Amino acid sequence: MEDAEVLLVERDDDGVVVVTLNRPARRNALGKALVARLRETVAALGSDPSARVIILAGAGDKAFCAGADLKERREMEPEEVTRFVGALRAMMDEVAALPQPTIAAMDGAALGGGAELALSCDLRVMGPAATFGLPETHLGIIPGAGGTQRLPRLIGCARAKELIFTGRRVTAPEAVQLGLANRAAAGDAVEAARQLAAPILTAAPIALAQAKRAVDEGIELQIDAAMTVEKRCYDVTIPTEDRLEALAAFREKRPPVFKGR
Repeated sequence: MEDAEVLLVERDDDGVVVVTLNRPARRNALGKALVARLRETVAALGSDPSARVIILAGAGDKAFCAGADLKERREMEPEEVTRFVGALRAMMDEVAALPQPTIAAMDGAALGGGAELALSCDLRVMGPAATFGLPETHLGIIPGAGGTQRLPRLIGCARAKELIFTGRRVTAPEAVQLGLANRAAAGDAVEAARQLAAPILTAAPIALAQAKRAVDEGIELQIDAAMTVEKRCYDVTIPTEDRLEALAAFREKRPPVFKGR
C-alpha cells in the first residue's frame, strides 16, 4: 500500500528546509506520484525567499532512494516508460537549477535514480551505512537522468566510467576520497547536513545564488567565457542592500544581518 504522503517538507526557523522522500516500505523509490510531488515542491521552493538551504533526505535508515520504482515500471507500456523517464530527467534538472544551495543527506543506499538525485544537489553528505551506486548497465539500460553527465563532471571521466561500467557501490569514506561526497557523517546524515548548512546560512542569499550560478554556468565554458559569466554574476551583487549591510557590519564590528535584498 502506498504511503499516505509520499513527500514530507519540514521548515526550520533559520531557513533550512528538509524535503524527505517518504516511501520507506519501497526504499523511497521514485514512483510517478513521488516524482510529481517533488517537482511541485521544487518549483515552489525555488521562488521562496524564506528557504535558504534545502536538504533532500529519505525516510528510514535503509535507503536515501533506491532509484526508479521498478515494480511500478513493469506495469507501464513502453511509451509510458519514455514519458516517465522524461519526467525523471526534468525533475533532476529542476533540482539542479534551484537558486538555493542544496544538500543530499544520504542514510542508506542511493542507487540508480537515487544516486542521480544526489548528484543533482550541490553538496552530498553520507551516513555510516550509506552507499552510492549506478547499477543500470546490469539492468540492460544506462543511467538516464543525468548520471552519465553529472558524475564525470564531479569525479572525472575514468572514475565515473568505472562506477558506471561495473555498477559497484561506493561507501562513504571512498565517496569522500573520490570527491563524490563532501562529508562522511559519524551519525545521522541529516544532522550532518544541518551542520554543513549552518555557515552557509550566515552568507548573503543573493551572493549565494550568484556564486552557485557562476560555478554551474562557468564550468561548462572556456575560461574567457567563464570569466564573463563570473563578472555578470558579481555585478548582480553590487547594488544589493546586503552588500552595503556587510560593509556597515564590518565597520561597526558586528555580524551582518542579511535580508536577501
